Amino acid sequence: MIFETHAHYDDDRFNEDRDELLRHLPEEGVGVVINSGASVESTRDTIRLAREYDHVYAAVGVHPSEIAELDETFLDWMKEQTNWEKTVAIGEIGLDYYWDKEPEVQERQRYWFGRQIELARETQLPIIVHSRDAAADTMQVMKDYHAEEITGVIHCFSYSKEMALEFIKMGYYIGVGGVITFKNAKKLVEVVEAIPLEHILLETDCPYMAPEPYRGKRNNSLYLTHVRDKIAEIKGVLPEEVERVTEANARALFTRVK
Repeated sequence: MIFETHAHYDDDRFNEDRDELLRHLPEEGVGVVINSGASVESTRDTIRLAREYDHVYAAVGVHPSEIAELDETFLDWMKEQTNWEKTVAIGEIGLDYYWDKEPEVQERQRYWFGRQIELARETQLPIIVHSRDAAADTMQVMKDYHAEEITGVIHCFSYSKEMALEFIKMGYYIGVGGVITFKNAKKLVEVVEAIPLEHILLETDCPYMAPEPYRGKRNNSLYLTHVRDKIAEIKGVLPEEVERVTEANARALFTRVK
């Protein structure tokens, strides 16, 4: 069974066929989906999706590029949602310096990343970390807020194999998606070669980041077979082994998933 660890089925690009697609996933081998919040609105929508579909679980959190709308009141609401058994993680949270280069904005990102790590520690839930062009600061904030006391995944990993191994030392998993199939994905291929399969999770980030041969089109969890097969090729194992191990990894991380 494929365990999809990062999707955004609340996105408007799924409005026309969301129900059909989600109901179809289990019979096509995608047994679990974690839908990840990214904004205040999407986090509320994520909870609604998890209530509607048995195989969909929720991660609650606010993406670094959406923190302008985050406040302590919503953080309290997020904490309330963690009492529900189908809320399985805090995420996606983190730092994104690609779009936001102003020092004061980056400082606010670090603050709210830290506050959401604190929430995860309070509730003993894993975190789903978004980190783009911010490797050193991501690691520093995680250390400052003692993220090693919990665990989580570095979603859509884009850094070096050395940095991947540092995150793994902290007890974190590495999220691998459609980029691994791209011809220019040399760095991510090196990461997958270097790290144990026991620290890799499968993810789409759908509707974004579709793998080859669907690059540029709307992504969905059915395309994870292409990611699975590419990892198998790199590791020199059967696709079934990648599927089995990554599912076990995901269940070890997201312990509330049944």
